[in-house]
This record gives sequence, C-alpha cells and structure tokens, in this order.
Amino acid sequence: MPLSNSTTQVVSGKQKKKKPDLVLITALVLILAIGFVMVYSTSSYKAVEMYGDSFYFLKRQLIFSLVGMVIMFIIAKKDYEVLYEYSRVILIVSMALLCLVYIIGSASHGSSRWLNIGPFRFQPSEFAKLALIIYTAAVCTAKTKELAKFKSFLKAMILPFTAIVLIAIENLSTAIICLVIVAAVTFVASPKNWYFVVLGLMVVVFCVLFIAFAGYRAQRIKVWLHPEQYDNGYQTLQSLYAIGSGGLFGRGLFKSIQKMGFIPESHNDMIFSVICEELGFIGAVMIIALFVIIIKRCAVVAMNSRDRFGGLLVVGVMAHIAIQVLINICVVTNTIPPTGVPLPFVSYGGSSMVCTLMELGIVFSVASHREQMTYDRKDKKNAN
Repeated sequence: MPLSNSTTQVVSGKQKKKKPDLVLITALVLILAIGFVMVYSTSSYKAVEMYGDSFYFLKRQLIFSLVGMVIMFIIAKKDYEVLYEYSRVILIVSMALLCLVYIIGSASHGSSRWLNIGPFRFQPSEFAKLALIIYTAAVCTAKTKELAKFKSFLKAMILPFTAIVLIAIENLSTAIICLVIVAAVTFVASPKNWYFVVLGLMVVVFCVLFIAFAGYRAQRIKVWLHPEQYDNGYQTLQSLYAIGSGGLFGRGLFKSIQKMGFIPESHNDMIFSVICEELGFIGAVMIIALFVIIIKRCAVVAMNSRDRFGGLLVVGVMAHIAIQVLINICVVTNTIPPTGVPLPFVSYGGSSMVCTLMELGIVFSVASHREQMTYDRKDKKNAN
C-alpha cells in the first residue's frame, strides 16, 4: 500500500524548467566513456578465449548502459513525488524478489544472488538498494516528528532492516552498503543523533554474527591480513602487483600484463587495479576526481531540493555511490577484507549499471523540479 498519511501538494502556479546540470552530466558521460574503454581493455583477452569475440563483454555493457540511460531519462522527466506514494510497494516488491532468489535463484561463486530472466540475469540486491533509498526517504518525510522517539524510529525501520537481513544471508558486503544508505538518510532526517551510536553498535554485532556463522567470511579476514599465506590471496596479490607496476603514469592503455589471466574478474570488481596499471596514479586520481564531482553535485541538488523528500532521495543516492566507490577501492588496495563490490559506472555488470543510472535519474528529477514549491499538508495546517 502507498504511504497515505503524508503527501505533498503543489502550491505554486507555474513550474519553471531548470537547465540540466551540465557538470553532473559531463562527469557521468566521462566516467561511462572511461568505463567502456576499460571494460574492453580488461575483458578482451577473456572474451576471445571464451567466446571468440574480443568485443563480447563491451557490447553487453553498451546494451546495459543504453537501457539504463533510457530509463534514467524517463525518470528524470517525471516528477519524483510519485515515488513517495508507492515507496512501500516498491520495497515490498524488492523483498519478494530477494526471497525468490533463495527459491529459484541461480548461484555463482558459491552464492545464490541472481534471477534468470530469459537470456539475462538480474541481481535483486541491486534493485533493493534503490528501493531502500526511496522507502527510507519517504518514511523519514512522513514521520519526521516520530523519529524523535527511539521506539517509533525502530518501528519505522522494520521493513528496511528486514530487507537488509534478506540480503545479508548471501551477500554481507551489499547488506553493509544498504545499512550505510539507510543510516545516511535517517541521520540527515533524524533530530536525535545519539540513535546512530546505538545503530553503530547494532551493525558491529550484526557483522560479527554473520562472520561467525559463515566460515568463509572468517577466512576472508585471514586472507586480508596475510594474503601471501593463502591460495585465496592470489587475487589480492595480483591486484597489488598491478597497482605497483603502474607507477605514476601507467604502462599505457591496453598494455596491462596482469589482466592476461592473472587477475580474476579483472573486468568486474577488480577493474580499478587494471586502471592503476594502465593509467597509473594520475589516471586513478582522475577517476576518483570524477566520482567526487558526481557526489558533490548530488550534494548541491540535495541542498537545493524543493522539499524534504527530494533532498533525502538524493542523500541516499549520494551515500550509495560514495560508499560503493570507497569499498571497491579499499578492497582493490587491500585496505579492507576482500569482497565483491563493483565500481559504479565502470565495472562490467548489467544490474548494477541499470539500477545506478536509475538512481541518477531520480537526482536529475529532483534537480529539474526544484522550482516547483511543495509543502506538507500538516505543516500548512500548523502554520495557519
């Protein structure tokens, strides 16, 4: 059921069309272009071996990106308020898909995370990130005053936490990302910051329990500390070799050695290591700078949004991109234990690309509709 106890109402006469955020669009286009080049560079060797076509993965990535951009433009043109009305439905559908994974899902690398839809595979946990952003923003908008009470706060978070537990059973790293998204949105919305000390302790306990009850997660901690002592540390060592050999300016585009079968999943989660090898420290800094620009522009849109809901939506998107970039780079550099998290807009993958572009569509929608003033009906009543 859609949330019904807090809706927004348009009170201005005409809505002025805002010019598109050219800085955000330029940064997005540049990082997508770099991503296409690097997906081809990292996957061509494997693509020839497996499919006899060096462009196999690049062509699929282009299709994923095209689909994602079409959906992004459609969302950007629509008023984001419709998401408020159906936020609960969106999250429940997401949770249903997460449950289906454990019934009819397909496994890869020892975990069931995908649903097969014809010739394509869909990862529901990626859609869950988007659903959690929408639902948490809607709840925090609808129940602003209730958030001051800890009991009401926990009650409002029942559905998000349930979705996160469903994800964590098979994918702890994605669950942590979802927790950060929910925490970021509620932190901005909640008047009681001490809640987050409690939530932080809950997260620590949550992670310890999931590591304790899954032996392979504890093994990852050992591999992280001493990768040279374990066979599973091979990927980490090869990634570090790639980063070290890149130096300041890199070996040159398409000249990586480690991508030739040495780094597993070099076109997926470990693509940043090949970027460092081919483009060097300078190239890596340029990639990070583009992400910083995207995050900064999201912050500007959030601060200038027309209402609370729009601002919280963009905060959720900003938190998602920021934490995912941070985790990916930290894993590649062995700063944190190894886990499978793609680099947004760069790593190969359809579910991640489409869902992240959908999130940016929401950002563009908030930016383009910010001249249309809205307010909560309850606030209007109180003001009068």
